[in-house]
Amino acid sequence: MKLEAVIPPLVTPLDTTGELDRRSLERLITRQLAAGADGVFVGGSSGEVALLDTAQRRDLVRTTVAVVGGAVPVLAGAVDTGTRRVVEQARQAAELGADAVVVTAPFYVQPHPDEVLAHFRQVHAAVDVPVIAYDIPSAVGTALAPDLIAALAESETVVALKDSSGDLAKFREVLRRTDLPAFSGSELFADTAVGLGAAGIVPGLGNVDPHGYVRLYRAARAGDIATARAEQDRLAGLFRIVSVADRGRIGFTAGALGAFKAAMALLGIIDCAAVNPPLSPLSADEIRSIAEILVAHGLEPVTAA
Repeated sequence: MKLEAVIPPLVTPLDTTGELDRRSLERLITRQLAAGADGVFVGGSSGEVALLDTAQRRDLVRTTVAVVGGAVPVLAGAVDTGTRRVVEQARQAAELGADAVVVTAPFYVQPHPDEVLAHFRQVHAAVDVPVIAYDIPSAVGTALAPDLIAALAESETVVALKDSSGDLAKFREVLRRTDLPAFSGSELFADTAVGLGAAGIVPGLGNVDPHGYVRLYRAARAGDIATARAEQDRLAGLFRIVSVADRGRIGFTAGALGAFKAAMALLGIIDCAAVNPPLSPLSADEIRSIAEILVAHGLEPVTAA
């Protein structure tokens, strides 16, 4: 399995009853592959991993594996509060055909770095597929320090890193100290990350515009700095959709994931912009604002706002 380039963290399309919308998921995956994505990641933060129940998670991985059909690697999130729960999720994903599992530090329990290291080692020992470390301290409350990542890389406990810390200095330090393929989860600094030596990018906004991130990545790898920067600037403008929601009414996660899904529904990629509870939906006015941003950045809605 070769991990590189653009691997978008897919949203989890839901129908009006809250069940997985398989037809929308198939359209989403087909569009990603047509855009040139080099893998797909389900059950990540953009996929509402903390809100999926067991049936949703199982259906999501099974359907994704079937639709992808071996064309690119399928990564599946195994994210939970404790090691036993993560092992259970990772084993389920592997049994359903995922090519690798993506694992964060445990959360809620405020683990010591040595406990985090032991956590990854136990997950690695429990599954027959590769483990990818996922650093997202804003969600789990624990950052993966360069020393810890270096230890995971040296022991071959993990095969790659997805960095969503937003800390470019730390990202650079990891690249300097290890040969571990490191992926940036930043929508706004993707060109910078590739320039620093990132193996690839995992942008949530890639659900909305995968073609843009593929163009950015390829230009950056080819050394075409001007093209990569121009594409990054356009995508940064498009990313303003996550700021549309009224934060006095709903939280950041609902606003961001709701914006991704609303944009995708407007573009005809998914049928419904529903999110899992307790997240609240966007308003009609907010969706109209998102439609305007799409048009301003080269994406034409096919459904009415």
